[in-house]
Amino acid sequence: MKALLFITLVIATPFWGLSQNCTHTITGKVTDYHSKSPLENATLLIVGTAHSVETDADGNFLMSAVCAGNYELEVSHPECNTILMNIAIQEDTKIDIKLEHHLEELDEVDVVGEAINDKTNTASEEKLKLPTLELYSSGTLGDALRELGGVSSLNTGANIVKPTIHGLNGSRVLILNDGVRMQDMEWGDEHAPNIDINTAGAVSVIKGASALQYGGDAIGGTIVLEQAKIPVKDTIFGKTLISGNTNGRGGAITSELTKAFGSGWFAKVQGSYKRLGDLEAPDYVLSNTGIQEFGTSLRFGKRLFTWGWDIRYAYFSSEIAVLRASHIGNVDDLIRSINNGQPEVIRDFTYDLQNPKQEVKHHLAKLHFYKRFEGLGKWNFQYDFQSNRRFEFDVRRGELDGRASIDLELTTHTLSTDFKWDSKEDYQMHVGLLGRYQENFPNPATGVRRLIPDYEKFDLGAFALGEIQISDQFLLEGGIRYDFTRIDAQKFYQTSRWNERGYNSEFQDLIVEDLGTSLLVNPVFDYHNISATVGGKYQWDTGETLKLNYALAQRAPNPSELFSDGLHHSAARIELGDLRVDNETSHKFTASFEQDFDSWGYSVEPFANWVQNFLLLEPSGVEFTIRGAFPVWEYRQTDARLLGLDFSAYAHWTNSWKTDHRFSLVKGQEMDNNTALINIPAANLGNQITYSIPQWKNFSVSLESQYVFRQNETPDNIVVFSPEQQQEVLLEINTAPDAYHLLGLRSQMEFPWGGNKKITTSLVVNNLLNTNYRDYLNRQRFFADDLGRNILIQLKLNY
Repeated sequence: MKALLFITLVIATPFWGLSQNCTHTITGKVTDYHSKSPLENATLLIVGTAHSVETDADGNFLMSAVCAGNYELEVSHPECNTILMNIAIQEDTKIDIKLEHHLEELDEVDVVGEAINDKTNTASEEKLKLPTLELYSSGTLGDALRELGGVSSLNTGANIVKPTIHGLNGSRVLILNDGVRMQDMEWGDEHAPNIDINTAGAVSVIKGASALQYGGDAIGGTIVLEQAKIPVKDTIFGKTLISGNTNGRGGAITSELTKAFGSGWFAKVQGSYKRLGDLEAPDYVLSNTGIQEFGTSLRFGKRLFTWGWDIRYAYFSSEIAVLRASHIGNVDDLIRSINNGQPEVIRDFTYDLQNPKQEVKHHLAKLHFYKRFEGLGKWNFQYDFQSNRRFEFDVRRGELDGRASIDLELTTHTLSTDFKWDSKEDYQMHVGLLGRYQENFPNPATGVRRLIPDYEKFDLGAFALGEIQISDQFLLEGGIRYDFTRIDAQKFYQTSRWNERGYNSEFQDLIVEDLGTSLLVNPVFDYHNISATVGGKYQWDTGETLKLNYALAQRAPNPSELFSDGLHHSAARIELGDLRVDNETSHKFTASFEQDFDSWGYSVEPFANWVQNFLLLEPSGVEFTIRGAFPVWEYRQTDARLLGLDFSAYAHWTNSWKTDHRFSLVKGQEMDNNTALINIPAANLGNQITYSIPQWKNFSVSLESQYVFRQNETPDNIVVFSPEQQQEVLLEINTAPDAYHLLGLRSQMEFPWGGNKKITTSLVVNNLLNTNYRDYLNRQRFFADDLGRNILIQLKLNY
């Protein structure tokens, strides 16, 4: 009986299977969510079965002979993110499927953390990727940016480094840190950006004011630091970098950890610490040049294709000792320092951070939300907050030695929103609005007359950008931006200074209260600025690329240029602003030609920048105070012209040998009298030869050469009265130092560590031959030589 039942089931089973309803069809269309355009050659697969079809030219598909049931459908396309979706089939079914096909999301490199997009299509732009940034883990942002052509730095020693683009710095260079414009008193020559370089995944440098979405006043250029892209999948990863320096006898450590989920949620935490003692020139200790820095950041949110949000908080603090020999007591100290050729103060090495020094604490918080609209584009909304507290300590007697001479607190609130119509591949539009409120509070408890007054600053901005792809080879882009700025200040002037500057005849209506020897005034200034850009890019099929761009930029004067009045202690000079200064207006033309061959390539980037009402700070004389005699530096406006050229080339001679070459030149002059502008970088030439064998643990070694020419075009020196000599003497404050040549060495190897983890070891030697030199753009060149040899060893653990 059992045998009969078994035979019956075996015979009946195939007929039962054939009786299943496997005649259903699945039809539909696969389109791009972004532009609603059909996607050809998308593949649809029912997981676990042989059912698979591709879409036609109209994005349509037909899958037949499908049985009833519940399935998992996989939809993929070569240029889209693959998706999985559950479907229930009980009858003929029609499904419309939208894939995330988006250029912005696809413009990512293979290594996690190096995702970065072009910020402008027609202006000169260069990028620093993650491996280069990691080599500068114990350095500064300004140090790292000098790897790029056309970028130099204005230094106060080795630890205070301000990026300079095509000869311009300070308020003319906009720094965008994870979508937030840095507000950290960038007007000071000795105010470095308050940024932990270890938080950046990549950096873009736009040489000029073409990236109007970030601001219209970037006459020099824009530096964009971006966070590493976080994948939308279940993963956890991180890294730790440990660096040790021989020069300064210290080092740095940084670590970060990222947790991401397939649902889009993510969290990232990062922290870093750096400590160096006195730095050393080849022949002596640079006394009181140590540094201590601490930075941390926390970021979390949800990131999906259609919408997302994130919150980020970052804290950065630095305590920077300023070379003791640079703290002059009077003009005769400055004369002796320039003439003697070595520091007036040389002490034994120490880790102590003594006066003069700076202490800065910077808080940054950001809330960002975005939403994509099908067939239209992407909307962004952002609020960010910054608090920057700066202390500058002078060498003072008794109890005053522990009290700051300058105590400034700058608070900034910014709201911004923008919408980008990019659903069409041939043209795009981008519009945005911005509102900002800023308040500066100079603490009167310092007991010193305030260099920068109380002020409130209001900014409103609006921009519109567009680009059109004329053909496969030719692209045009353009834009316009309007910015309104109001500065409302409360400032005390000495009556004698007020009259000396001629304000008594021009600004008498600003006086709020006459206190006899001093006046309380309330300047309120409004500035209206228009910026614009237009450019084109042409790409030949043979690989050449030509870019042409014109940018009009206007910049309102900053509070330092308007209101500075008194002794700037960390700079050891008297600085005088001018209430009469007006907007700067820049007309910059840039061109770029690039050509790549199979084993070599090059690029040439000339530029010309005409700036009306160019604001410069220059030495003008000496003033006697109760502290002694100090050089006076005054702000002045003139019409200026800056011309320059950036050239770069590379060659792969064999599979193992490669060379890189770079040359930059800037010429700056006043238009009226052809006088050279102050602080224009000297021409420099860089060459590098690299030998690498990937099979040997990814081994590479590079020898670098940097030759910096003498800057022969400088303003005239000034004549000052020497109290010691009781006569006028020539003060060679503008004389440039001699040319110099430096060699450097870099080497790197990778070792596997536990599965797919790895350890990367790096060796870097700067100033290999321990050369004595001074750089024209280092403000401490009057007092001491620049850094001697430094050996840096770095260990990176990826996990």
